[in-house]
Amino acid sequence: MTEAKRGRVSVETSQKRVRVYLGGHLVADSARPVLVWENPHYPAYYLPVADLRAKLEPNGHTQHSASRGDATVYDVMVDGTTAGGAALRYHDSPLTELRDLVRLEWNAMDEWFEEDEPIYVHPRNPYSRVDILAGSRHVRVEIDGVTVADSRAPRILFETGLPARYYLPMTDVRMDLLYPSATHTSCPYKGTADYWTVRVEGKEYPDYVWGYRTPLPESQKVAGLVCFYNEKVDIYVDGELQERPRSPFS
Repeated sequence: MTEAKRGRVSVETSQKRVRVYLGGHLVADSARPVLVWENPHYPAYYLPVADLRAKLEPNGHTQHSASRGDATVYDVMVDGTTAGGAALRYHDSPLTELRDLVRLEWNAMDEWFEEDEPIYVHPRNPYSRVDILAGSRHVRVEIDGVTVADSRAPRILFETGLPARYYLPMTDVRMDLLYPSATHTSCPYKGTADYWTVRVEGKEYPDYVWGYRTPLPESQKVAGLVCFYNEKVDIYVDGELQERPRSPFS
């Protein structure tokens, strides 16, 4: 891999083959995609213009980035299907690595593949990982002094940059206090999560609990288990109350 940094933006060439589809038609096929960290949490894919199979049509709009410069906005057209404003090019970017690349709007495309496997939500950060370990620690969860879960068979999920999460069997959770929520979120490492609201002594705690019924292959160990936000509940591990972590979910 090659890497370059300009200010707060990091640019790195990936060795993965990336393909993008719109309306069932191939938009891009690249063996030299570029990861660009527009924010510190995860990268975006920028692809060489030469690897596009779709037509880019300027739509008269521009966008400005303090770090990347001024971008021309394009409609993406392929075999009769058009995605308006779905591509950006930084022709004169101060980051010279971006000048011959195009950024496709993730959600405007129908499918993204790394090699032959679909990917979801956004590109995975090569410097983040998820480890899921079976444990025998005694994990007890309280909300307002009421025990809502008590388990000696947690699966502990360690994800770079986030607190350790304790996924617990539903049979060890007071499911009679949990009510399904309309909330769903997606993660490129774990899949789509369902949420529950907890009701304790007449008070509601919205979306305090989540779980992955059908997680992505690398996270199968948490299938059918549920997890409480460490930041919002009292968790005792082997009898010791854990300090509530500070995170984006606090």
